[in-house]
Amino acid sequence: MRVSIHVDDLTKRLGRTQALDGVTTRFETGLMHGVIGPEGAGKTTLFRHLVGLLRPNSGSLRYFDSGQPTTLEAVRPNLAYMPQQQSLYPDLSIEEHLEFFRELHGLSDAEYIEKRDRLLHLTRLEKFRDRPAGQLSGGMYKKLGLMCALVSSPSVLLLDEPTNGVDPISRREFWELLYHLSEQNILIVIATAYMDEAERCARVHLMDAGKLIGAGEPRALMEQEKVRSFDEYFLRRSADRSRDA
Repeated sequence: MRVSIHVDDLTKRLGRTQALDGVTTRFETGLMHGVIGPEGAGKTTLFRHLVGLLRPNSGSLRYFDSGQPTTLEAVRPNLAYMPQQQSLYPDLSIEEHLEFFRELHGLSDAEYIEKRDRLLHLTRLEKFRDRPAGQLSGGMYKKLGLMCALVSSPSVLLLDEPTNGVDPISRREFWELLYHLSEQNILIVIATAYMDEAERCARVHLMDAGKLIGAGEPRALMEQEKVRSFDEYFLRRSADRSRDA
């Protein structure tokens, strides 16, 4: 599948919080999209709508396959979601996790062995395949979560703050993995609070307090606002939004 997702005027209230406030944006196939914003911006709420875990109060999400309208139900078997709080099993090894997801997705022996070996090589975890998840470093744990998400060969990969709390070297290695995946022409959407990661994406969608405050190609957005970094961009757009409120 070649999936794209259109979000139109999406709103969601969670208790007293306006978690999403009229969000309109586009996630196009074959691109690395970054949903950027601080804690409480609405990133996780948006992701949960994209995978069908939440329903909006108003607005819509539309799914397309090769430009033709389709449904979430049709897309879901080809969608992988890596939540912010992963629930890996601390007593299971890396390989045992992969075996579990192999059974979950019904892969044949030959298909699984090829995929397992390729994923272990890409993540540089071949030497640690017998190590329990509870004994992995933060970066290795996130890599294991990514491998589990990739066992099904998804067309859409949604990653909710996968580099949060990870050391700089592991962050760089994780992004190298994502660049490799982006060459496979799938839709990747990554949520992050790190403004410096915005420039690593082909398209960015900046959020603050449930609102979309900017979307587009990173360099073009910075040139438009005449700023040198996304920290500056975010502060300026946030200030503009506060004045307009």
